[in-house]
Amino acid sequence: MADQRLTIAEMARLLAAGETSSRSLTEAALGSISTQDGALNAFITVTGDAALAAADAADAARAAGKAGPLTGVPIAQKDIFCTAGIKTTCGSRMLDNFVSPYDAAVVERLNAAGMVCVGKTNMDEFAMGSSNETSYFGPVRNPWDPARSPGGSSGGSAAAVAAGLVPMATGTDTGGSVRQPAALCGITGFKPSYGRVSRYGMIAFASSLDQAGVLALTAEDCALITQLMAGFDERDSTCSEAPVPDYMATLADSVAGKKIGVPTEYFDGLDDDVAAATHAALDVYRELGAEIVDVHLPNLSLAVPTYYVVAPAEASSNLSRYDGIRFGYRAENADDIESHYKNTRSEGFGDEVKRRIMTGTYVLSAGYYDAYYLKAQKVRQLISNDMAKCFAEVDVIAGPTTPTPAFGLGEKVDDPVQMYLNDIYTVSANLAGLPGISVPCGLVDGLPVGLQLIGSLFDEASVLNFAHLYQQQTDWHTRAPGGAG
Repeated sequence: MADQRLTIAEMARLLAAGETSSRSLTEAALGSISTQDGALNAFITVTGDAALAAADAADAARAAGKAGPLTGVPIAQKDIFCTAGIKTTCGSRMLDNFVSPYDAAVVERLNAAGMVCVGKTNMDEFAMGSSNETSYFGPVRNPWDPARSPGGSSGGSAAAVAAGLVPMATGTDTGGSVRQPAALCGITGFKPSYGRVSRYGMIAFASSLDQAGVLALTAEDCALITQLMAGFDERDSTCSEAPVPDYMATLADSVAGKKIGVPTEYFDGLDDDVAAATHAALDVYRELGAEIVDVHLPNLSLAVPTYYVVAPAEASSNLSRYDGIRFGYRAENADDIESHYKNTRSEGFGDEVKRRIMTGTYVLSAGYYDAYYLKAQKVRQLISNDMAKCFAEVDVIAGPTTPTPAFGLGEKVDDPVQMYLNDIYTVSANLAGLPGISVPCGLVDGLPVGLQLIGSLFDEASVLNFAHLYQQQTDWHTRAPGGAG
């Protein structure tokens, strides 16, 4: 599997040199999906005819001298981004019949760059999950070991990239849903700062936490794609007007003399082999001249419980629109409007989504708002303050992305608390709105593990720079399932 994984940058160079065509690359991607995805279940929808038409248009644009650098490169979109004329399900029965009439901002911008979407990737239902087992369309399987989870909620995107089906897929990150599956599948996953990329047309889970991200093979590819996706959009009131820097301009800058903060709390109870891989990665930065500094995140242990109050509260509000009246799944048997709502939502949502809706509704209720939701928002500010104090001393924060390598499918699905604890290292970046990346940094028992780098608000350039230099010095990102790459 994945014996010819090409990066976006490599595909762009081949296209520019006339050594391949978008038609050829797209046919190869569709062929790989056809032969390999039956074992992975990474895709919900494959858009073969539309993709080939887009590829032919890309080749025509290139022949006419009107192509951009990434015109003709095949990609996939997480099935949470609305795509005009194509089913957008969010991995849920509730939206199994929903065909979007418009494109999300992310889809618009990648289409405008001439990139070719070959399909929509599988995901945890409404992005709620850390294992890609809550999808109405069945679990995604990790290409490194089909008995294991690829992580979630962007597990379909991660598995598709790791297996070499596409060089890049979009994802969303609410509490680690780009970085965690990237770590478990041995690829690179990047979450920009909250507000850097428009959320218009990205179906909402938790509106103050969700951010579009990139799953690719390298930090260089993440920089190329983020450059296209980032920037102000007046249709999203939370989208920042802050100027977007040229990420490629600083990608290879030296990190000599810069400081990397390593929270001591990250290593409390951490798997020994994951800790060893993390320390080995930090040694690479020492060789590059960076200084490693101990820092503290005293409220780290509160990050997961805080997240699992705030996120379900927002989900409860966002998902109230799914009532079977305006769009989506509609229950057939109902005697009145109340039973219609009840039956539609009971049948349309899966167990994890129901669990979070009920949790969110509870913490927002009159008797418990102050005790839970308001308190969680105050702790969220403490966590954000902890991160800000660190960045007063260091340029980036580094540590493990996940506590362990990929866990078995079914291993945690009946224990929500254990599943939620898998987000311990990732949720703080979302609570504080900060950019973060996971890059492959080793193998534990033959399975990949990731190094996470977090930057200060809107400093995506530093995060990408540190990640890229690490990948210039190591080859973990070239390792592929089955030993190829």
